[in-house]
Amino acid sequence: MAEFDLHAPRGANKKPKRVGRGSSSGLGTTAGKGNKGQQSRSGKPAPYVGFEGGQMPLYRRIARRGFSNAAFRKEYSIFNLDQLEVKYAEGETVDAVSLKAKGLLTKSGTLIKILGDGELTKKLTINVDKVSKSAKSKIEAAGGVVTASENKDEK
Repeated sequence: MAEFDLHAPRGANKKPKRVGRGSSSGLGTTAGKGNKGQQSRSGKPAPYVGFEGGQMPLYRRIARRGFSNAAFRKEYSIFNLDQLEVKYAEGETVDAVSLKAKGLLTKSGTLIKILGDGELTKKLTINVDKVSKSAKSKIEAAGGVVTASENKDEK
């Protein structure tokens, strides 16, 4: 056998299935799709996600009740004191710009909250949106200053 006599292995090149070409082809009349119905039609298999064959879909059967606060939800990026202890030096200011510069804040445009997990030994100036009570007491005990710009009318 010569080197130039290359060919594909048996079964690699199959002829396409030609449907709807007469009853003697074996794939005539219904073209291998069975008889009538939604699955035998061309196009998408179902009209939309959640379609239940004409039955009233679940999302329309269940009553809508109550109020959802999802549209008014505030998203906070949360940091603990032990993270600040590792990344910040004595006398530095903790705010959105410095958190982003140190690689702690990845999401831009979110509010920032400091929680009191861990210990703080350095004197830091904290200028964020919210600070928990335990974090505030630990920061002030270490000699730091907290200026949280949270709304006073919120509870």
